[in-house]
Amino acid sequence: MLRFFPWLKVGHNHGIGLKGVKYEYAITCLPILNKSKLSIRHLLKNKRKIMESKSSCIILYPSPGIGHLVSMVELGKLILCHHPDLFSNIIILVTTAPHLNTRTTYPYMNLVSATTPSITFHHLPTTPLPPTYVPSQEGLNFDLQSFNNSNVRQALETISSKPMKIIAFVMDFFCTSASQVSSGLNIPTYYFFTSSASSLSILLYLPIMHQKITTNFKDLNAFVQFPGLPPIFSSDLSEPLLDRNLVEYTYFMELADQIAKSDGIIINTFHSLETRAITAISDGLCIANAPTPPIYCIGPLIAEKQNNIEGNECMLWLNSQPRKSVIFLCFGSMGVFGEEQLKEIGVGLENSGHRFLWVVKAPPPKGDNESNSSIVAPQEPDLNTLLPQGFLERTKGRGLVVKTWAPQVAVLSHESVGGFVTHCGWNSILEGVCAGIPMIGWPLYAEQRINKAILVEEIRVGLGLEESDGRRFVSGVEIEKRVRELMESDSGKNIRRRVEELRDAAKVAMSDENGSSRIALAKLITKWKE
Repeated sequence: MLRFFPWLKVGHNHGIGLKGVKYEYAITCLPILNKSKLSIRHLLKNKRKIMESKSSCIILYPSPGIGHLVSMVELGKLILCHHPDLFSNIIILVTTAPHLNTRTTYPYMNLVSATTPSITFHHLPTTPLPPTYVPSQEGLNFDLQSFNNSNVRQALETISSKPMKIIAFVMDFFCTSASQVSSGLNIPTYYFFTSSASSLSILLYLPIMHQKITTNFKDLNAFVQFPGLPPIFSSDLSEPLLDRNLVEYTYFMELADQIAKSDGIIINTFHSLETRAITAISDGLCIANAPTPPIYCIGPLIAEKQNNIEGNECMLWLNSQPRKSVIFLCFGSMGVFGEEQLKEIGVGLENSGHRFLWVVKAPPPKGDNESNSSIVAPQEPDLNTLLPQGFLERTKGRGLVVKTWAPQVAVLSHESVGGFVTHCGWNSILEGVCAGIPMIGWPLYAEQRINKAILVEEIRVGLGLEESDGRRFVSGVEIEKRVRELMESDSGKNIRRRVEELRDAAKVAMSDENGSSRIALAKLITKWKE
């Protein structure tokens, strides 16, 4: 029979399937062949039905930036880990951003492709920006994705034309303009909110606050109240929200409207970390006169420890340090300081008397806004010029300064690390919590000032730094004071106990069968299977 019907194949255990058809579909032919009374005509009819079947896939669409990409990859890995047979492919749409340094992005994607072949990357064509385009950072993030909508549509149509059924389209909030594309193609549309549930509460409540307060937040000079959050000082809101006359403010208002209409919101957090904010959103307190889409808190999703780092300079140095003795300073992939601030950090660390591991990047070009510089300077920092004179010699053995990069997840997990000075990016906060490391919050850009307030006042796993001189500058005296407080004082010990409790809660949420994040993921998958 095989000679006359070459599309038949013999499978394992002498079963017979269909060439060119995935095994889970081909196996449905077996009952037909096992019943000898069925004719070849029935087999041909069933073959056509099977060939029309499609594999299931999920499309993930992150905005540019390694932090957003890593979070999306971890979401894909989570789905594949717990439901490996449900989806044959996780496809990530990749946008090229002209304003970001991508030297870490491509090696990372190559590693993912090699280790997790079910996750594939679909690179969208580069869309040139208009020659006169001079946006803010946030405006560029929104506009760049909007410029890519035609490429997104083409990608979705191409994928759908294959034997592939798109179960869901999951996008970063900067990609919100693509919701028109996916909805127009009748693809269920979800948001993956890579920041905190607290930031989501602010975003969803923004249209209500817009009606309540007619003054620009930058001029309000007062605390404002959002559902499920401690009072937030008006100037600590993300910069695009401070002035309602800015186009970026309009973008966030449009985002609030679109995300409220989505099929669901996936959040990289867990219930016991942000109980009040999650409850406020779920109870419908953030959206007026409309239902709240279902939310799925499936975190904490953090990057895995890097492999082959045993010989890394940081890890070798940490191996020789006492337990919980080192304060680690690292400010994300885009956090940079000017020369004056770098010298003050050096003064504070030296005077604190504590051991330290400090990642230093080259300062931004002169004239850039140092507190919100998102383009990592490509040159290697000259430590002898940037740091206080003689600093490296005086702190030799007690401290280690590394240039540009350190394996953050591995460093935080090392038993010698006892504290973490962070820019309050949400990924970094989650990594600190999962490692059980108390933190000092030093926000630099985006929603990080909100995250600092949540870190210090709501989840109580860190201290804040006081800025001086009416500008976003921190003195060496303040740095020394906070390092000592975190590493020596009773309040530092209380913070350590609290973060260790949340570390254990995070493990339960993700690994226990009845953990809150596992249950949320199961609900999401059930929704996708309908």
